[in-house]
Amino acid sequence: MKALIVDYVSDIIEKELKELGFEVDKEMLPTSEKLAEIIEPYDLLVMRVDPFIDKKVLDAAKNLKMIAVGSTGTNHIDLDYAKEKGIEVHNSPGQNANAVAELVFCKALDLYRNSYQAQYEIKEKGIWNKYRWIGRELRNKTMGILGYGAIGRRVAEIAHVFHMDVISYDPYFDPAKNPFDYVKLTSFEEVIKNSDVITLHLPLTPDTKDMISDKEMESMRDGAVLINAARGGVINEEALYKYIKNGKLGGANLDTLADELGTGGLDTQDVPISSPLFELDRVYVTPHIGGSTQDAQDDIGRVVIENVKKVFSL
Repeated sequence: MKALIVDYVSDIIEKELKELGFEVDKEMLPTSEKLAEIIEPYDLLVMRVDPFIDKKVLDAAKNLKMIAVGSTGTNHIDLDYAKEKGIEVHNSPGQNANAVAELVFCKALDLYRNSYQAQYEIKEKGIWNKYRWIGRELRNKTMGILGYGAIGRRVAEIAHVFHMDVISYDPYFDPAKNPFDYVKLTSFEEVIKNSDVITLHLPLTPDTKDMISDKEMESMRDGAVLINAARGGVINEEALYKYIKNGKLGGANLDTLADELGTGGLDTQDVPISSPLFELDRVYVTPHIGGSTQDAQDDIGRVVIENVKKVFSL
């Protein structure tokens, strides 16, 4: 049996696969075209969210039995066609929940405490002025969570420790199963209108694309901030630029962009990217690192191996 790993994953995966009898190869971040060229001999593909697994890749995967996804989302795979081809797709839901939730609060605090600007002034300008950067506290603010899955619920737990009010919208979550009595499950409109911090934990689908756009930003509280550690494209970036530029919103801290891989090929880990958002002082961006902790990747690795054992009856 042969396995191909195409992204950074825990070392646990390669080690355990070899112990299970797989011959393991690595091809870091190939394009879809490149993957289609090399995929034919492999029984197992291990990946995260890149590249897109389209019909061309799946048609070329003559021996593929399983795609093991080391993340929650699977919108980067043509799932219907994979099913048609008899290829099982298994993701790793919830394993990076704490890692992403911690990053959300890192991002919220950066926005509320002006830490980026203060550090820049010290390191780049050599100016020490503790009076210029008066911030705000998260305490007594309202955290609005769009998407109440494993990540959203972990965000809610941490927000409660910060003494924040917590409201959430998730049309697929059963309110009877809400584990926290301090979280109010409510409408999308109420989360938009009544939150000081709005954090997104939704997949990118036709229903969620541009879910946060002009209408929603216009109805937000003055000075509200947006955090996206989910998928690019859920927030309309043209509208975001406009509403931060005009001062309606207090800022945004993004871990993903709509075109985060569109301006460069995947044959390099240093993907060039640009956006009008980068010129705005109150927009901070990280390169999709929400689940990128060793702890989370090891947890994901263990789930991947368990799924492989089931599919291959090992």
